Amino acid sequence: MKVKAVFFDLFETLMTEFVNGKRLSNRSYDYEALLGLPNAEFKKEWGARQQQRMSGLLPDYKAVIRDILNARYLPYNEAAVNQLYEDRLREKQLPFQTIGPEIKELLDDLKKRSMKLALISNCTEEEVKYWEDSGLAAYFDTTIFSYEVGVAKPDKRIYELACSRLDVLPSECVFVGDGGSNELEGAENAGLTPYHAFWFNKYVESKFKKLHHPHELIRELE
Repeated sequence: MKVKAVFFDLFETLMTEFVNGKRLSNRSYDYEALLGLPNAEFKKEWGARQQQRMSGLLPDYKAVIRDILNARYLPYNEAAVNQLYEDRLREKQLPFQTIGPEIKELLDDLKKRSMKLALISNCTEEEVKYWEDSGLAAYFDTTIFSYEVGVAKPDKRIYELACSRLDVLPSECVFVGDGGSNELEGAENAGLTPYHAFWFNKYVESKFKKLHHPHELIRELE
């Protein structure tokens, strides 16, 4: 069946938070000084709330911090949390400012071929604050952020939602992602054809066909 739509992951697929193996931002948060919780303990609590963050059960960054502090019987310092939030916004803005020309060339080519495009991202509010200003948003016919729709990859419902919005069958769609969150397996389970975007993140392995450069996708669709 002819491919009518291409679904993309966002982070480490259309843009990256790393260069030469290091983050674009210089993370140096002192959670113990700001929140009263040692960094290692904060990381543990943050990771434990992954699903709640991605699905919007904890609707924003400040709600996550409040939940962590409540669980640890620590006071909520509004000034400290506001500082952390602003720092995180600046950190998450950086990848949107460094989108490579090969990504835009790929999207231009797909639009010329009349492909419908969907973005499916597991994310939280502050992570995609600058999406609309990135130059990417205009390419997409629909954008699905997990925290907004209440479901996250690899749950097949998020892929089905994209299909519904674009009025296409799963068998008419391909999904391109770096493989985090078992998103490629989720796409396959939903009936899509997955491709492993291997141009940024080379640390995730999968059984799916690897694309080492964005332009390789065009050859797959021909």
